[in-house]
Amino acid sequence: MVADVLHKRNNVRRAKIMLGVVVFGLLMSGITVWPAVPELKMAVHLVWGDAVPSGTLHDFVLRAIIGLETMQKDYPFMLYAHDWLAFAHIVLAILFAGAIRDPLRNVWIVQCGLVMCALVPVLAGICIPLRGIPYIWFLFDFAFAPAAAGPLWIALRDIRRAEAALKRHSTAPHQR
Repeated sequence: MVADVLHKRNNVRRAKIMLGVVVFGLLMSGITVWPAVPELKMAVHLVWGDAVPSGTLHDFVLRAIIGLETMQKDYPFMLYAHDWLAFAHIVLAILFAGAIRDPLRNVWIVQCGLVMCALVPVLAGICIPLRGIPYIWFLFDFAFAPAAAGPLWIALRDIRRAEAALKRHSTAPHQR
């Protein structure tokens, strides 16, 4: 009986840590939307240096930088979509942070997060060809799904284990 309570406590603690990992990732994804141009320039410098564009990905990232700079200069209102993208990531981080408070009562948030992870490759698979984005970019977008699904799956598993331990504890005959 004491072992069940300790297991429940450890499972809940680990679930909270995994949800914290997801919250951190979402916050970083949201916050880093705004400085996209300097971040992309830094990535180009780190990966390719000053080399002439060599390959589809290198060319695409350089075109993306030019596109973002042009939008920033000539059509800044178009970057409002970036603002909403950042906001959506931050709002999702808040949602998962709320689940940290009581993972057992908020298991539905973890389940919803796993469904969202499953939909990332679907959206990328549809929109990448529609937008003329190189197919290699699918790997970058797809990487977000397992990066979040891993900790969410661990959290869900631990929540289920904690629920089972709680159920065993509540149905066990009480000793005097």
